[in-house]
Amino acid sequence: MMALERCVTEMGMGVDVHGRDYTLAARRAVSDAIRHSSLSLFRAVGKTRDDVQIKVVIGVPEPEKVDLDAVARELPYGQVTVTAQKGGLEVPNAGNTDAIVIANAAGLVVRT
Repeated sequence: MMALERCVTEMGMGVDVHGRDYTLAARRAVSDAIRHSSLSLFRAVGKTRDDVQIKVVIGVPEPEKVDLDAVARELPYGQVTVTAQKGGLEVPNAGNTDAIVIANAAGLVVRT
């Protein structure tokens, strides 16, 4: 098995203001990361957009609460793998009945 080489790194942040929805915050972080990208370099090396391998790493306080498949669907193409790890931020309200959830995303475009 050949090692993967990182070609592009995109970073994003997403927030769920009410409801402690970790998946929503993670999806917004991925959307933020890719919103300003146009990866035309793959055509230059004879690859299609479906050949692209994308590794997404999500950072949130409670990684087990992220629906990884829902996050992967935020990407319009490629072979996507999503993992979640401890990170991000949760800011509870005064009564601790709700919180702002902040997720960070790193989208890594790799090639073999």
